[in-house]
Amino acid sequence: MNKIEIRLRDLDALVFDFDGVLTNNRVILDENGNEWVSCNRSDGLAFDVFRKLRTKVYIFSTEKNLVVSARANKLGVPVLQGIGNKVDALKTLVTDEKLKLSRILYIGNDLNDLRAMKLCGYSVCPADSHPRVVEEATITLQKNGGDGVVRELVEDILNEDILQILYPE
Repeated sequence: MNKIEIRLRDLDALVFDFDGVLTNNRVILDENGNEWVSCNRSDGLAFDVFRKLRTKVYIFSTEKNLVVSARANKLGVPVLQGIGNKVDALKTLVTDEKLKLSRILYIGNDLNDLRAMKLCGYSVCPADSHPRVVEEATITLQKNGGDGVVRELVEDILNEDILQILYPE
């Protein structure tokens, strides 16, 4: 259940978890230990909207695999990965970038996101998030992690018109 209306103009920044938000939380391993994840291409246009509107966006991940940085670089989004404590990382970001916690929207799906989410003014989670995260989130999306949650966030929650923003007449 959505507990509040959120507008992009009310936000200083958005912070996205990677696994379980931008991916479906699954990993494919080969016999050599190489890992692959699946991301949804439709999220790319949503990140283009943030860039066009000059909205600050970050990816936080506890994952050390460089696939996180590879995807973030393709999206043009700054990434902090291998984070041991997301609360500390969030506080450092707020201080360094002169942001207000009350104007940050955190998108996470699991228990390691929960405390950081609670510090922010707004929190969003995919439909298949841990039950405690769903309970605490300001908004629970209809989409599962990796199924285009960023696109849903932009179009259905923040009510931004991707077509008009990216491809005006």
